[in-house]
Amino acid sequence: MSNTNPLELKIAGVQMVSTPGLQENLETASRLIKTAALNGAQVTVLPEYFCIMGLKDTDKVSAREVFGSGPMQERLAAIAKENGIYLVAGTIPLEAKNPNKVLNTTLVFNPDGQRVGRYDKIHLFGFQTSAERYQESETIEAGEEPSMVKITIDGVEWKLGLSICYDLRFPELYRTLGQVDCHIIPAAFTYTTGKDHWEILLRARAIENQCYVLASAQGGTHQNQRRTWGNTMLIDPWGTVLSALPEGEGFISGVLSKDKLNEVRSKLPALAHRKL
Repeated sequence: MSNTNPLELKIAGVQMVSTPGLQENLETASRLIKTAALNGAQVTVLPEYFCIMGLKDTDKVSAREVFGSGPMQERLAAIAKENGIYLVAGTIPLEAKNPNKVLNTTLVFNPDGQRVGRYDKIHLFGFQTSAERYQESETIEAGEEPSMVKITIDGVEWKLGLSICYDLRFPELYRTLGQVDCHIIPAAFTYTTGKDHWEILLRARAIENQCYVLASAQGGTHQNQRRTWGNTMLIDPWGTVLSALPEGEGFISGVLSKDKLNEVRSKLPALAHRKL
């Protein structure tokens, strides 16, 4: 998994249109990850709810696993190992304190298939119009701890901040995580909110934190008739969109560069100018 330039990291974001079928989704994820790895990706990211987009909200509660064991976690570890990559495994439902709810959790696996990171989604989405209603707090228990993961490839350390979907609207979470190389954001943004806010929020997080942002999304109309916005994106520390996939399943890839991070932070040292 070496790179020609150790100060660069090849990263990929997978986009899916997940179904209620757990095995079907795992097969789709495995196929897309394999293609991304063959394309040179050293880190690959899955979207939120990649494993199940149920016909009803409680379907994910039925599919939940205990942290540290279960077929979803075993398969994800195996996929990371088979492809020799770091895998930021979107989100899966894990057992919560409340038996009627789950934690919406991102797990990170290394190329040996070992779990090296975890983040439980903190901010829970609520949205209501005459046509749509979402209330994640009815089936999800909120996480409490911000999280980042440090990975070392070819002797170079990369810091990856972890957040999930609705977290994107809360810049204080990203400030709390401090300086990272890339914020990783698995998401399933609704079409309604995504078309107006997705790109501008992602680019804002990249610009204000002077880092890369990779957001892996759900992108299409699902069997439950929910429509997600898609537009999986990689954005650089200057706020430029380097790659995007508007809709449908597939993946994007690109390169994180330590030189680019240093260039942006040295010519405009905004992080060093903070007062509050």
